[in-house]
Amino acid sequence: MKRWLTLAGIVALGLAAVVVSERRKVDTAASPSGLLYLIADSEQELTRLPMRFTRMSDEDEISAGNEIVRGYFSGPRPATDSERNEIEPYLKQVGARLAARAHRRLPYKFYYLADRTFVNAFALPGGHVFIGEGLLALMESEDELAAVLGHELEHIDHYHCAERLQKEQALRKIPLGGLLGLPLAIFQAGYSKDQELEADREGTRLAVEAGYSANGAIRLFETFQRLFDKIHGRATTPRDEVSQVARDALEGYFRSHPLPAERIAQVKTMIASAGWEPRTERDLTVAYIFWTERAQQALDRGKYAQAQQLAGRSLQVHPDSKNALTVLAQAKFAQADFAGAAESYRQIMDLHGWSIELAEEYALSLSAAHRPGAANEFLQWMDSVKGDTEQLRIPSDGLLILAGDPGPARKVQALLRADLENLAAPRELSDLSWWWYLAGDYPAAAELQQIAVQRQPHNLTALVRLAWIEIELRRLTDALRTIDTAEEIDTHLPEKTMMPAVARWQAQEHDLALRDFEAVAKWQPAWTNPHWVQALYSPLVVQSMQEMQIERERRRKGAPAVKP
Repeated sequence: MKRWLTLAGIVALGLAAVVVSERRKVDTAASPSGLLYLIADSEQELTRLPMRFTRMSDEDEISAGNEIVRGYFSGPRPATDSERNEIEPYLKQVGARLAARAHRRLPYKFYYLADRTFVNAFALPGGHVFIGEGLLALMESEDELAAVLGHELEHIDHYHCAERLQKEQALRKIPLGGLLGLPLAIFQAGYSKDQELEADREGTRLAVEAGYSANGAIRLFETFQRLFDKIHGRATTPRDEVSQVARDALEGYFRSHPLPAERIAQVKTMIASAGWEPRTERDLTVAYIFWTERAQQALDRGKYAQAQQLAGRSLQVHPDSKNALTVLAQAKFAQADFAGAAESYRQIMDLHGWSIELAEEYALSLSAAHRPGAANEFLQWMDSVKGDTEQLRIPSDGLLILAGDPGPARKVQALLRADLENLAAPRELSDLSWWWYLAGDYPAAAELQQIAVQRQPHNLTALVRLAWIEIELRRLTDALRTIDTAEEIDTHLPEKTMMPAVARWQAQEHDLALRDFEAVAKWQPAWTNPHWVQALYSPLVVQSMQEMQIERERRRKGAPAVKP
């Protein structure tokens, strides 16, 4: 067959040469060399013809794609949490619905790349389709996902991937069986503008035939337009997701694809010419995972109301999401909604089982919401818990301390002080110490916390708690020394900046204190909420925070200092 194509090409070029020579009226001497040159030129031109004229078989393409995928998955894949494990099966479900309508009957497979900086999707020869977390996180409907998967399927369906593979084989002189190390970047890079627009058209058509709305493609391209404007400095109200993706990845994507405006215009023209009726878009089932992630990021930036809103949105889709419930509880606590936080922590444990960390947060939320009744509510919950509840004795005894019944706590701490072999004893002593601190018995708190630090000198939590207790006891030099010790272990804990602020404020070093206070309050504004501070710290800390805020406002307004 190839020989016939070659012969046909030679004949066609020969006829073209005759026509051109006749028109140009060029006289040449007849000789055998002319025919030889014609054949040589024809062979050279044939090597430049599109790959579809020498297309590889489906079997060879499938074999090549499988080999490239084996090379990619030969190393470890990034770990994902239990919720993210839902994503790839979901992609396969949506992809299978589209692949059933593809022109070529290939063993299509779909993969999820858990990399937030990868804002792209790509296809490999033989039916392999990949989508990155960064791109999926931008979507809000399944129809947008269908548009992307349809686009990549059409790169396979129209032999774009196969042609690129053949060109790379020719350039690199790689045999068909030696593709294991072929870099995926070859296929991640965009195709020609015509091929990309073709994949948009046919991918959108494929999605519509599978029951999706063509508006999914438009909405996705509109998101790309906002990102494009952000990257090029034209956005006036950038959305939060823009800051979560890698700028380099986005710039690379826009360099290798047509402009979003052109892609939007093409789909709108298709909708009008095909007369497609509007369809309601389907929810992106896994979107709750990314809403929860955005909620956590908002929480970390001190945007507590936004974190609560995003977590709530996630829970509307997936009411049992442990991660979303945890962010919701923390956001409520940061806004001093202690009863709401306690309710969320209780819900997490009822749905997913309890842990000592969750139980401690639940106990603290109860104590902040309603100290007199907190112990009874916690004990009632303990009665409903199955299994060994020995670990829960510290938070339950701590709540009893606040309720005016310190007897159980004194018995437990006596046992812990005597048990030098118990590896858990220092942590439990530290926890009990903090309940004494919250109850206002600072000497008792200091004694237990010092024992905990002596037994575990590098326990960061115990060191931080000891520093707060020392501040309350006005042992400011000791507190700053303890803070320095903690600083050697971890430099990122906000408390370690706020502790020096309070200590220096009490030592009348107001300028240094305000500097530290500003540094923390800027990105963790809960410190400016007296109800939040009161739930976690002593009255002296609450007073210091209020005084520092007043002084900060005075300096901002340039008002004279208030004399004590």
